[in-house]
Amino acid sequence: MLFDLSVGNLIEPVSGRRWDQPEISGQVTRRIARFQKYGLAPKDRVFLAFGNRLEFFAELLAVWRLGGCAIPIDSRLTAFEVENLVRAAAPGLAVVDDETPADIIQTLSAAGVRVILTTDIDAHESSASFIHMDSDALILFTSGSTGDPKGVVHTHRSLRARWMSLRDHLGTAAFRKTLCMLPTHFGHGLICNSLFPWLSGQDLYITQPFRPDLVMRLGTLIDENGITFMSSVPAIWRLALKLARPPQLGTLQRVHCGSAPLSAHVWEDIRRWTGTKNVCNAYGITETGSWVAGLADADVPAEDGLIGQGWGAVIQVLHTNDTSRTLEPKDRCAPGQSGYVWLNTPAVMKGYFQRDDLTSQAVIDGWFMTGDIGVLDDQGRLVLRGRERDEINKGGMKVFPSDIDAVVERFDRTNDVCTFALDDLIYGQNVGIAVVLQDRSDATICALYAWMKSHLSESKMPMRWWIIDEIPRTSRGKINRDSVKAACQDLVPLDLPGILGRAAS
Repeated sequence: MLFDLSVGNLIEPVSGRRWDQPEISGQVTRRIARFQKYGLAPKDRVFLAFGNRLEFFAELLAVWRLGGCAIPIDSRLTAFEVENLVRAAAPGLAVVDDETPADIIQTLSAAGVRVILTTDIDAHESSASFIHMDSDALILFTSGSTGDPKGVVHTHRSLRARWMSLRDHLGTAAFRKTLCMLPTHFGHGLICNSLFPWLSGQDLYITQPFRPDLVMRLGTLIDENGITFMSSVPAIWRLALKLARPPQLGTLQRVHCGSAPLSAHVWEDIRRWTGTKNVCNAYGITETGSWVAGLADADVPAEDGLIGQGWGAVIQVLHTNDTSRTLEPKDRCAPGQSGYVWLNTPAVMKGYFQRDDLTSQAVIDGWFMTGDIGVLDDQGRLVLRGRERDEINKGGMKVFPSDIDAVVERFDRTNDVCTFALDDLIYGQNVGIAVVLQDRSDATICALYAWMKSHLSESKMPMRWWIIDEIPRTSRGKINRDSVKAACQDLVPLDLPGILGRAAS
């Protein structure tokens, strides 16, 4: 895996382009020759300013085989954001494609970065140097494109540890034809959805990420290409479940959903749509090489936030989130008791790029503090409750937004939802909610309110509501609750008492 290029085929199902193993080998070796011409040396950093196409994977392997470190970046970043990442990472080279905006290319060039078009490849064959396992392989920026960048550094050793763990726990048979509709600039889409199956010799079908027209054709894409595995995020599934016809041929053997806790309601909907019980709420963090826990056999009753056992990782739920001291046995929570989720895995990152201060706040003695709140059930399975930073402290009572989201998702006229903390003079914090509904009629709003009243305790009922057209998400499909809150603050909240009053009269 990785070093001998015994990879699977690469396919773009929309364009119809396909590279088999001999073509991939030739594409990689010609790019090695081109990089050598441009002076790429071991430990040099290279921006990959495009993604989700065949050439991306050839560029990545060529960088690695010369001992370089690849930095995939979101192709939708602004010139300002790219300039900020260039200052942080100081790449010597950047590879772009024919769709890279001119202002991004100008920004890279002005910063002294040598820009190469992916179609500019050398006609000559070339050889590459030996890859050192502890050399930096990837830097994935998880935040800070407009502020202080936080780049997760993975070595070849940590990546290989993740892939070997997945092969040990999941095998490769179900991944024979893998579909990736996620971006290749972050861990979920790149390390696990794409590189794990592809570098294990399985075929990878790659599309552009988060395109609604493709999601609406998802069932057809699965059938036409005999897809056996796919991974996605709740945002894609909400659209697919409502607008895409289910696959008809029964080829799917395994399905993952990650990046946010999966509610039991959506979980069962995905099972019905895909035609397989083997749907897994995969737990993945970029710092631990993405998929670090889940269910090897997912034919179990769906449960809000259920993850499962570690895949090459030890999971602990502790009372503390303090990384400044040694962890002790007394810190462990009892089964069923909520606490902070910690992970120990050989796939943990090397650290945050040139940010030892941030690394020391996240890792202690090999244990990574995830920032997630969860429990270990009586079977030793991890169940997520939410993020520490998302937790709403309502007068000392802890409210997890994901609990409220899971209830609202079950309402049959909900398209999307995001719960968040509001400042409150009396309680310190209170509950706010933004909902996307199929219609905004008083009858629908009253029905949703009644649904929530019958499923949520009074302390969890939102104090203020916003009915909006769309929940904003990050480029990785995640909800940033602070961003949703900020967007709502500029809007007029729903007059819920008035609506309920009219209905009562």
